[in-house]
Amino acid sequence: MSKRALVLCLMIWVLNIAIGQTKKGNSDTLLIKSLPDVTVVGRNSKSDYQQMPEIVGTNIYAGKKNTLIVLDNVQGNVVTNNMRQVLAKVPGIHIWESDPSGIQIGIAARGLSPNRSWEFNVRQNGYDIAADPFGYPEAYYNPQLQAVQRIEIVRGHGSLQYGPQFGGLVNYILRNGSEVNKSFEFETQQTIGSNGLFNSYNAIGGKKGKVHYYTFFDHRNGDGWRENSHYFTNAGYGTVTYNFTTKFSLTAEVMRSHIRSQQPGGLTDEQIKQDAQQSFRSRNWFDITWTTPALIANFQINENTRWNTKLFGTIGDRNSVGFLQSITTKDSINPATLSYNNRVVNLDQYRNYGLESRIITDYRLGKMKNTLSAGIRLYTGTTTRQADGKGTTGTGYDVTITGNYPRDIIFKSRNTAAFAENIFRISDKFLIIPGIRYEWLEGSSSGRNGYTSGGTEIILQNITRDRSFILAGVGTEYHLTRSTEVYANFSQAYRPIQFANLQAPPTTDVVDADLKDAKGYNIDLGYRGKVKDFLQFDISGFYLQYDNRVGTITVSGTPSYRLITNVGSSTSKGFEGYVEFNPFRAFGKNKDADLIIFGSYGYTDAKYSGNHKDASTKGKKVENAPTNIFRSGITGGYKGFLLTVQISNVGETFSDANNTVTPSANGNNGLIPSYTVTDLTATYKFSKGLNLKAGANNLFNERYFTRRAGGYPGPGALPADGRTFFISVGAKF
Repeated sequence: MSKRALVLCLMIWVLNIAIGQTKKGNSDTLLIKSLPDVTVVGRNSKSDYQQMPEIVGTNIYAGKKNTLIVLDNVQGNVVTNNMRQVLAKVPGIHIWESDPSGIQIGIAARGLSPNRSWEFNVRQNGYDIAADPFGYPEAYYNPQLQAVQRIEIVRGHGSLQYGPQFGGLVNYILRNGSEVNKSFEFETQQTIGSNGLFNSYNAIGGKKGKVHYYTFFDHRNGDGWRENSHYFTNAGYGTVTYNFTTKFSLTAEVMRSHIRSQQPGGLTDEQIKQDAQQSFRSRNWFDITWTTPALIANFQINENTRWNTKLFGTIGDRNSVGFLQSITTKDSINPATLSYNNRVVNLDQYRNYGLESRIITDYRLGKMKNTLSAGIRLYTGTTTRQADGKGTTGTGYDVTITGNYPRDIIFKSRNTAAFAENIFRISDKFLIIPGIRYEWLEGSSSGRNGYTSGGTEIILQNITRDRSFILAGVGTEYHLTRSTEVYANFSQAYRPIQFANLQAPPTTDVVDADLKDAKGYNIDLGYRGKVKDFLQFDISGFYLQYDNRVGTITVSGTPSYRLITNVGSSTSKGFEGYVEFNPFRAFGKNKDADLIIFGSYGYTDAKYSGNHKDASTKGKKVENAPTNIFRSGITGGYKGFLLTVQISNVGETFSDANNTVTPSANGNNGLIPSYTVTDLTATYKFSKGLNLKAGANNLFNERYFTRRAGGYPGPGALPADGRTFFISVGAKF
């Protein structure tokens, strides 16, 4: 049977079950942990960490390693999207901290790269927001966390429902006004802080009759901790939901974000020791405009069956201008021209559109009620890249060029997918959740990729790749008690060839004719749950196999050349554990006082397990993969007051696959040392509608860096922020 025939049979099976349930209208019920999309889990808890229910909306989370972060309960600096604090309780998350504005969020786990979170499937309200999920999966845009209601994180087993990414899912659920029970409510949060930080978040929302709505505008600007780090962000969002009936609703929403930041560039290791705040690049700028419209339909077909369809788009522009030479090359005034050298201008445009439709239904096999979730995905994306333009000699943001762009390329991608996952309840305690996903992908490129020394156009190699594949997986849960369970899962993962691998300059780089997509799988085995209201935990082991990693190697010969090829395989295995304990609830009776102690620890042994014939990486550690990541904290409170101290310790890691220890002269390669950072946050709620927050990030002014860059936004080592302060006041009317 062909793959397409298999998918067709699968979808017919799903529809038959759904139609059967519609006709039957079975009123029998079983205790199932499930919630509609708009519910905030943990609303009455002071903890920001929760486990996802088995079912939310049309999505299945049973049997998966998952986390729900409730933003209202986060004790940290959400104004600048400080993910070190926001995700402190998610074990093993590696965070790049090289952007003081909080504009660019880079997270990863299990030995994967944090580069703009590109190993995760990054979504907002359940739909894609990355530049292109397959061809160019970098998340240039992330929503302002003050506007986020919760963050859903699913590790590798999310590859079946959302996409084939090795990292899993990160889904930002925005506030939508569903909790507002009056016709009009105004919310404001005003923040000031170190280095000229100013943030103003203002929102209105309400509910009247069949309509509820929410809209916000957020502005943030600052000078940054380092020199030449000025930035501003403006983001506006609006959503309106109309409930045609109690069972059918339609939501229209749109987010528009514009950010501009000055890029201070990288430093050498010695320069960081001398003064980590210094900068030798004052003319580098980054500008992003991002619009994400969506239309979402929800239909409760009957008490057993729900249907959800999302029609969405990503309209993005990424512009950069700067002097991109190594940090060892000075960006200074040329004595011959009495002006700076020309800068380089690069422009990207992303025009992506997609549709996802899902259905979930409960049905019976024998005495047990089971649950089936299935869906389809249609996607098309176009990326237009104009690069290496000869920019101005000025200092401000200006993308004017002389002549045309040497590189002028169009990338296109198309994707069709279908999936199905089923919860088989073998008993009240034992669940088995198998799943399958079919993917068809196509990527192509065309255009000019530069000029020869004689001025002749270099036409891009005519490369079009299309392929289809099936991913499979299975999860399981066994409930030891009503609130504790053992879980395990296995799921296949996939990373297709990126746009960057379709644009090799024929004069210098060669694309391996046998280049293969990366494939692999994730395995989890864990124990999690709660003990009454004073203890929650999640302790697990993992194994991640990543085959056919794509990279670039130098092949000796006459002449030598760079070969874009599969450099080998890697294996990551380790432990992820989280424990949160409240001694006051365990032993005390004072309801006005509270004490929360937590610790999260991730151990990752990530090594290359294979070689390419022209490279020797076997046995070496994977770059950007700290072996140890430990975060802990304590929150104490009395009535409306809370004080939180967090400590984050991240072990050393290598910045390249060669495991270079001694830093290079330009700072691009070398060991990234371990570091420990302490954060302090205090909150006082005068009433339900009035609050005051204040905090100190990096309290002890630790000097550290988390990444080295060979290009943007470096090159060189990129220092993280030293000690900063903020104070914020908020109100609701």
